[in-house]
Amino acid sequence: MLLELKAVSKSFGSLVVADAIDLQVGRGDALGIIGPNGAGKTTLFNLITGGLRPDAGSVWFDGCDVTAVPAQQRCFAGMGRSFQVPLPFEGLSVFENVAVGGAFGQGKSVAQVQDECLDILALTGLLDKANLLAGQLTLLERKRLEMARALATGPELLLLDEIAGGLTEAECDQLVATIREVHARGVTIVWIEHVVHALMAVVDRIFVLNFGRKVQEGEPEAVMNSAEVQEIYLGIEA
Repeated sequence: MLLELKAVSKSFGSLVVADAIDLQVGRGDALGIIGPNGAGKTTLFNLITGGLRPDAGSVWFDGCDVTAVPAQQRCFAGMGRSFQVPLPFEGLSVFENVAVGGAFGQGKSVAQVQDECLDILALTGLLDKANLLAGQLTLLERKRLEMARALATGPELLLLDEIAGGLTEAECDQLVATIREVHARGVTIVWIEHVVHALMAVVDRIFVLNFGRKVQEGEPEAVMNSAEVQEIYLGIEA
């Protein structure tokens, strides 16, 4: 098992944001995580990557207990993630942004990661933008750069946080094709997303969160067709 959460819990005062969550992700899996706003999805990512420490339970990665391991060490171990709002270094070029991710994420020099970064730029459709300042990118290009920077850290596990949000239908389709290619290269995917049709095109399993609790987990169509999940998403167009 590449990633395992064992009864992970987290509260902020009286607000429970993770309630004894159990989760298993095998090497090569593509898992989608859905839930309404405030369900605890991004908090779960922060618990996985080390941005937050759980109050109880444990996080295991590649057979090791990483519950007390700092975020940077988890990155070195093979966890990469994107964030909901892309915040590139706007005064650096697209290539430089990815090279920074590669150098700091892998503990190498820029020269050592240069070829790998160029390959990632090609994979994410940004090679022709390599010398452009990141501040000049469109939203879709910023989303692609966010994913490229995460990929530059050399992850075995890539966590994507609402990366399709705000995109047009055509842009979303382009992004889905890229994520499918990343997965086909052997990277394990865990993807939080509100754009459910995009998620369904990539993942083989869906995990549903609500108020910090696991509601359901299973094959995507069965989960989305369940009465409980439809009730949670009542009024939300999938």
